[in-house]
Amino acid sequence: MGKKSRVKTQKSGSGAMAVVSPKEMMSLIAELLQKCSSAAASAGKEWEEYLQIRGLVERIRKKQKGMSIVFEGSREDHFPDLMSWAKENGASCECFTVANFGKEGYGLRATRDIKAEELFLWIPRKMLMTVESAQNSILAPLYSQDRILQAMGNVTLALHLLCERANPASFWLPYIRSLPQEYDIPLYYQQEDVQLLLGTQAVQDVLSQYKNTARQYAYFYKLVQTHPTASKLPLKDGFTFDDYRSVRTNIFLRGFKTNLRYIPRWIYCVHTASLCRSCSLRAGLQVLCRI
Repeated sequence: MGKKSRVKTQKSGSGAMAVVSPKEMMSLIAELLQKCSSAAASAGKEWEEYLQIRGLVERIRKKQKGMSIVFEGSREDHFPDLMSWAKENGASCECFTVANFGKEGYGLRATRDIKAEELFLWIPRKMLMTVESAQNSILAPLYSQDRILQAMGNVTLALHLLCERANPASFWLPYIRSLPQEYDIPLYYQQEDVQLLLGTQAVQDVLSQYKNTARQYAYFYKLVQTHPTASKLPLKDGFTFDDYRSVRTNIFLRGFKTNLRYIPRWIYCVHTASLCRSCSLRAGLQVLCRI
């Protein structure tokens, strides 16, 4: 499968690991959780609430600098291993090649024409990360006792992805290494960029998404640090806000819900021509599948 990619702990700008007092961190987390769990801000006070929540998050992020797990090399360095892993596990890879589509990002380009109603892409079930696979993983004891995890499949997958990311022997590591670490979406906007949205219809969704992400992070940080069944999770010593935001975004943008299961997509199709009534591809269509 090509060269192995080592998992390492990111260093801070000073070259040293960040030193964080557990007591101080738990105090910040408790304050963030309380702030995010309070009643919705009254009309006209949403921006003030956002600034308070963001201020707490930034204090937490500053203390966690250098604690995130990152992979050596760039994202595209891991594409060959991704394709080899897919082929070795029974996915269809014969008629595609990885390509850079500029603004569209990286994806799979068909190397031959795709006939109408032709089965051209399939992925074995064992390659999918699902709530079911989370229930059979190291996350199982915590899942069995936490109602939030049981009720929110997307959050379960986010923690599942984080645990597998921290495991150098994870079956899914070739897929995980190929995922982006950051996105150009509102959840990653700087404060001044969000402020430009004030007065628009979009701002409420942006503020709500940020608050929900911060609340989820604070809740699960506290749970991971205090719940007896979480003692063996690899998240205990390095569960950062940036890591949680990254996996939540990956699940949101690269997952879909089917039969009450959330499944991170290995790839997803962006058709570059019209579809027929039955959603089959037209003959001769070249297909872009983002990865």
